[in-house]
Amino acid sequence: MSGPILRWRVRRELLIVKVVAALAFAVLAVLNLDDPRGTILAGAAALVAATLALRDLLAPVRLSADGEGLIVVRGFSGAQRVPWSAVERIRVDTRTRFTSRTELLEIDTGEEIFLLSRFDLGIPCREVADELRVFRTGF
Repeated sequence: MSGPILRWRVRRELLIVKVVAALAFAVLAVLNLDDPRGTILAGAAALVAATLALRDLLAPVRLSADGEGLIVVRGFSGAQRVPWSAVERIRVDTRTRFTSRTELLEIDTGEEIFLLSRFDLGIPCREVADELRVFRTGF
């Protein structure tokens, strides 16, 4: 494998927010030891935030592209190589709900659809889709 490699990763700021949230919920759980429900809720929230932060630490690059194809993170920290020949379509799915707009990058192989958000990629999905299309035509 030679040539350029494109990578999209979780933004460091988002990782920091998750770590701070995990710490804040852990402190809240300790401060509420006299309230079992509050302790359980705060402890669960701390565990979820810590798990999400750990995933960002273990697999910060969620999508990369090279001359052979794509590498997409799957599950907690696994990855799957998808050759360019298997990629049928790259598009951005945009939805609006309650005045909130969400975008997901869809990579369709015919057998699987990989979905990545702006939070996974660090930049808007449309920019990634455009970069992938241009990059793909170069090979």
